[in-house]
Amino acid sequence: MIDKRKKGRLFDEWPDKYDRWFTTPIGALVKKYEGELILDLLKPEPGEIILDAGCGTGVFTLDILSFGTHVIGLDISMPMLLRAREKARGYRFQTVLGDMLSLPFPEGSFDKVVSVTALEFIEEAKGAIQELFRVTKKGGGIVVATLNSLSPWASRRKAEAEKGHTLFERTIFRSPDELLSLVPIDGIMKTAIHFQKDDDPETAAELERGGQKKGLNTGAFLTARWEKP
Repeated sequence: MIDKRKKGRLFDEWPDKYDRWFTTPIGALVKKYEGELILDLLKPEPGEIILDAGCGTGVFTLDILSFGTHVIGLDISMPMLLRAREKARGYRFQTVLGDMLSLPFPEGSFDKVVSVTALEFIEEAKGAIQELFRVTKKGGGIVVATLNSLSPWASRRKAEAEKGHTLFERTIFRSPDELLSLVPIDGIMKTAIHFQKDDDPETAAELERGGQKKGLNTGAFLTARWEKP
């Protein structure tokens, strides 16, 4: 197990690479469909205080802020947080350096909580989600997105890990059943990204529409939502 400082350094060199990926034709499609799924499950409302746990460079944070929310972005990497802060100038956005396993907030601090592609770097996933529930108000929604072990993207990323890819070496892929089993109450599960990295963008859009229409559980982007009782 790596300590918190090493975990943070793991992501410190990635802000530019991460943001550049989403400017490529296929990366832009990935962002579009992932962002739509997050908003569909989170349903942000004006005036809500929302925690974005593992906010990274704020790629999806801006979408949430556009609804007139107040977002607290937490991440373990300061370079990631600085990039997010730069993007979100003019919005009600604050950043906190911290670990999802020990959130520095009192119980019931947030109307809703979202965490996007952070859980796959946490071995103690159940503990992390318990923390997300703890800081959410009763009746509030908790949305967690992670990388789906049932997707062909996972196989490719595992192959890259074997070649020494620094991030994918640390990645824990989980299935829809594994993600839902981390919480003892029923949740809603959906997936997105039913196309592949090398697909033509037009073909990719068609594949995505088909995968979502069929409700396939093999999309690379696995997202679940629970409501705190």
